[in-house]
Amino acid sequence: MDELPGPRELLALLAEPDRLRAVAAVTLGATSLPEVAERTGLEPRAAARALSRLVAGGLLDGEAGKGYRVRTEALQAAAIPPAGEAGRDEEPGDEVLRRFISKGRLLAMPAARGKRLVVLDHLAGLFEPGRRYPEPEVNQLLGRYHPDYAMLRRYLVDDGFLDRADEAGPGTRSVKVYWRTGGTVDPSAPTSS
Repeated sequence: MDELPGPRELLALLAEPDRLRAVAAVTLGATSLPEVAERTGLEPRAAARALSRLVAGGLLDGEAGKGYRVRTEALQAAAIPPAGEAGRDEEPGDEVLRRFISKGRLLAMPAARGKRLVVLDHLAGLFEPGRRYPEPEVNQLLGRYHPDYAMLRRYLVDDGFLDRADEAGPGTRSVKVYWRTGGTVDPSAPTSS
């Protein structure tokens, strides 16, 4: 990946504990999937998923079987604001949100990935970090923004803002649950805990 992650994308990548542990292991010298799994205590599948997302997000270079390395240039680029953005009153994504969200409704999903990530980051704010949401609740929250809540849910998972798993439900049925794994977090926002 040639594109470097910005500060928000970098924080979103590191907001999930497995990814944070994986990047720490690579930073400390682990170069292969087995080494990362061993040093982090993660199952190989979880370590592989974390490494894959870190590579896709531009923080790591490499692939299974060939080794991994931290892209230090990504960390340096995220630490220095682009020319002309320091001191602005408006957040960089505000214009994108005004263009694609009106009166609390998503008008269209942006085709450009950068703009789509701004919208998805905004939607990820609907979900409290650390809380698990059953699929019907996710559908209800996203359905307030757009009738195709399944599309929004899929984008949020695919782009690393939410993760999901099957959990045992009543009887023998399994229930899909979702939790937040990325996006901008407002530390001053009230929580339900």
